[in-house]
Amino acid sequence: MKIFIYLLISSCLLFTACSGLPFQTLSSTTTIKGNDAFILGNNKHGKFSVRLKNTSNSDITIWQAPNTGGQHSPLQVAANQTVNVKVDRDTAIRIENSSASVIDVELLVKGDTGLSMGYKK
Repeated sequence: MKIFIYLLISSCLLFTACSGLPFQTLSSTTTIKGNDAFILGNNKHGKFSVRLKNTSNSDITIWQAPNTGGQHSPLQVAANQTVNVKVDRDTAIRIENSSASVIDVELLVKGDTGLSMGYKK
């Protein structure tokens, strides 16, 4: 019985101690106007990953953009396609909508969720 109580107390302590760790998630449905882009993570931050679903009828392009400048790794995402992207620290994701129509994307972010968010043409 003492072992059971010890395990129960240890489990509770471990659970409460780990709740402060950075295993956070962020989910959002984001709307992007025609010929506009949404920037996620244009600030200092740690690594994160994004599961993005393009719920619109238009293709979009995702770029990784280091905060020091430039962009790389373009990824074309077709209508109703889901992709997973791993992002390095201090690197933003640029989600470009080059169509004239408004689009929606579903985002699930894991890892560092202290990310800036904004729009930029």
